[in-house]
Amino acid sequence: MSEPGAVLTDLREESEELDALVAGLPAERWATPTPADGWTLAHQIAHLAWTDRKSLLAATDPERFTREAVPEALAAPFTFVDEGAQAGGRTPPGALLRDWRAGREALWEALANWPAGEKLPWYGPPMSVASMATARLMETWAHGQDIADALGVTRIPTARLRHIARIGARTRNFAYSVHHLTPPEQEFRVELRAPWGSPRSSAAESGGGRDLWTYGPEDAAQRVTGDALEFCLLVTQRAHRADLPTLRAEGADAERWLGIAQAFAGPPGKGREPTAGGGPR
Repeated sequence: MSEPGAVLTDLREESEELDALVAGLPAERWATPTPADGWTLAHQIAHLAWTDRKSLLAATDPERFTREAVPEALAAPFTFVDEGAQAGGRTPPGALLRDWRAGREALWEALANWPAGEKLPWYGPPMSVASMATARLMETWAHGQDIADALGVTRIPTARLRHIARIGARTRNFAYSVHHLTPPEQEFRVELRAPWGSPRSSAAESGGGRDLWTYGPEDAAQRVTGDALEFCLLVTQRAHRADLPTLRAEGADAERWLGIAQAFAGPPGKGREPTAGGGPR
């Protein structure tokens, strides 16, 4: 499990990097479509702001969150997230940006001061501070990728991806379950080449001049290998597997997982269509 302080620091840095992408845009650019169907830049930021508000409510008034937010979600389980983004997307860009900034900072402070060892209520199982911050970082990075793609910006991958890669590996069984499939009994080995310059962790190994982020037993019969960035794009469904050439699966079950991998909560995502250069693997 990631240390809360480390992931909170990375969450703040990820948010600031995304903020820099949108802060200087003229108001009309906020209506730019992104790869997510029906979502503009404004919808992407509105979604992050909305989720931060819900997370802040869970951290500051757990009883109200359980009493109000959870029933709202249960009443419209397939639409409540989109409804929040649509409502926020109608906010003028300047006000939306201020709202997102204020909300994420308030959430950061609340999580940083949350009692050690206690969990926060959420739409699914209760979450630790580290898990909540990791989920917020994953969403910030993934929706930031949508924005970067819409703006034609290539982002440089950082060591912050380690949090997303870890949750991507840990959610293997969840991905099977949301597709109504039985997860394999045996664990997989996942070996990912970290971005250049990433610091070593205790589990890192040397791999061709770049460290490896590793998950699962070393002697596992089935494994997934490749670039950490590509793995993160896959598990957040920000790219089609046909466009991720370094990812390799050894074993039929591992191969199947790469077709359904999903690190985010909720029903199976639609994913992305392959680009013109993509094709069957």
